[in-house]
Amino acid sequence: MRTYKPLPAILFAVCTAAAAHAQTGSMSIPAWVETNNCSSAPKFEAELNGKAAPVARQLGPSSDQIILLVLDLTGDLSLIDIAKKAVVGEVSKLPKNAWVGLLRAQDGLRVLADPSANRQPLINAIQTLSSGGEPGLLDTVPSALSLADAMMRKSPVRVSVLYVTDSNIYNYRDDYTNPVINQSDPHDLSRRFPDALISEKVSELVTDLGSLEAPLFVVHINYQADPLNEAYQNGLQTLAGATGGKSDVCRSMGEIPDVISGTFARISNAWRLMLTIPPNFHSDIQIRLSAPCPEGDSRLSWRTHFHPKEG
Repeated sequence: MRTYKPLPAILFAVCTAAAAHAQTGSMSIPAWVETNNCSSAPKFEAELNGKAAPVARQLGPSSDQIILLVLDLTGDLSLIDIAKKAVVGEVSKLPKNAWVGLLRAQDGLRVLADPSANRQPLINAIQTLSSGGEPGLLDTVPSALSLADAMMRKSPVRVSVLYVTDSNIYNYRDDYTNPVINQSDPHDLSRRFPDALISEKVSELVTDLGSLEAPLFVVHINYQADPLNEAYQNGLQTLAGATGGKSDVCRSMGEIPDVISGTFARISNAWRLMLTIPPNFHSDIQIRLSAPCPEGDSRLSWRTHFHPKEG
């Protein structure tokens, strides 16, 4: 039986001094240059709630990065094998200044391989990982993003979290099916809003993760068409989008390699912008970015909201 390292091992190995943080007067957001109209490297300008905010530092796609890869795989082995092969192929292409760590989501977050530029231990861990158990994405996302956040606050490095999952909402340990409370009452609200528990969970996570800085990416390799799983998959898009990341669902076996490839490309192309927060910003911060140049502004995308912790 394989022995997994507990979560603190990776935390102490990579960012020993990082911990839960108080408000520091700065924050980082991910951004992407979707269309570059400028002849030189973009120089970003930011506004927070309509007020100009200095961009203290910007780290581009060629800078160091850490990818925390979390596998949440419990079902169809044929899909899982394709996903594993695609992931191995993509991490093998990454440059040496990209460190990749591997974690497992079942039964709490567990470390399989610490972040490293050495790909072989990572590849071995991916290939030998057995599937099974209950989905763990919703339960472990806060821990994974908190870990990434600690790394970012310790070092000037880009950090992203990527979940590869085949999770089915019916298989979670917690029951998100919102069963009808009163079978004899046709007006029971649980009849009208069967996805209410899923929506509540996603809203809770969006709020809890609002002050964390790393973007979340999700590749769901097994599309499920029933209403509750549709609500769950849409919820993953909402959750990832709130962090500046992205969630994609593969509707066929053939889509899995392309979606995984596209996700790794987006992670690699991310910028990390470190912004100075003006005093007395203690509520929801709305962010606006631009990258002006004589040739015309580039088309950008970025994380649009941030919720600083009270400190």
